[in-house]
Amino acid sequence: MIVITGAAGFIGSNLISKLNKEGFKDIVIVDNFSDETKKGNYENKIFSQKIDRNIFFEWLDNNEKLVQFIFHIGAKSATTGFPKSVYDELNLEYSKKVWNKCVEHGLPLIYASSAATYGDGKLGYDDNHEIPFKLKPLNDYGISKNEFDKWALQQEKQPYFWAGLKYFNVYGPNEYHKGRMASVIFHAFNQINKTGAMKLFKSHNPDYADGGQMRDFVYVKDLSDVMFFLMNHRKNSGLYNIGTGKADTFLELVKSTFDAMEIEQNISFIDTPEDIRDKYQYFTQANMNKLRSIGYTKKFYTLREGTTDYVKNYLLTGKYE
Repeated sequence: MIVITGAAGFIGSNLISKLNKEGFKDIVIVDNFSDETKKGNYENKIFSQKIDRNIFFEWLDNNEKLVQFIFHIGAKSATTGFPKSVYDELNLEYSKKVWNKCVEHGLPLIYASSAATYGDGKLGYDDNHEIPFKLKPLNDYGISKNEFDKWALQQEKQPYFWAGLKYFNVYGPNEYHKGRMASVIFHAFNQINKTGAMKLFKSHNPDYADGGQMRDFVYVKDLSDVMFFLMNHRKNSGLYNIGTGKADTFLELVKSTFDAMEIEQNISFIDTPEDIRDKYQYFTQANMNKLRSIGYTKKFYTLREGTTDYVKNYLLTGKYE
């Protein structure tokens, strides 16, 4: 039996799909299932039980002997719009309880961290275990994720295997419900579909051309592949970056989206809103040496490959993974 928290969400539901394809059907999905906009993410998946997150710990105490692995993907993932107390409760305190239950019951754990922990990137993007104590994330979401990373690293009692995954800019199927927090590709597709054109933020940094701002965009299917690998690997506990290791420009992302939609490119630029200019990241790129060093050899999707698959096989059809 495999448990996935946040199973109704974007990344969690893709993980269910991956496990189903690999032959796993005894999956317990945990979430707040009151959000009807997420229903399409899981309604056609194979799983054995659906547990509300508020009673999960009680359920786990009664069923721990049946559980083989826990993926804790559930979190408040919106980076803005909520008071700090919400992030503290759902991203920090709830995660501590999951960790402690895994210690108590002898269960391996993979949990979702975030590249938002790296803040403005001045300290680089290395997933060593010293850097979390020096980082200054730019918002309460990133702070909550980094605080849990720091807490985990300081624990004397740890699950016999654990991994905290620092996801970079994730895109892909099953993000229909995410609204303004959905990926840039999702928004680009919808804007192009509606207007035949795309507006990107201008650069307000002389080192970057308009549209030249760069991110490490990682396809959600790659996340599922890495998590499946680690579930079977079960050694070398610690924090791991999950990106492609290659930064791409927003301009390349939008061009790839136009091409996948088979629409002539029409791109213009608008000013970045002043309220976010000071916190705007111009470059992120995961150092992926650590994951590679423990034996992960699978090739990541390039931005163009991932965009093409996402647009043609999901966005144009409204399909779920």
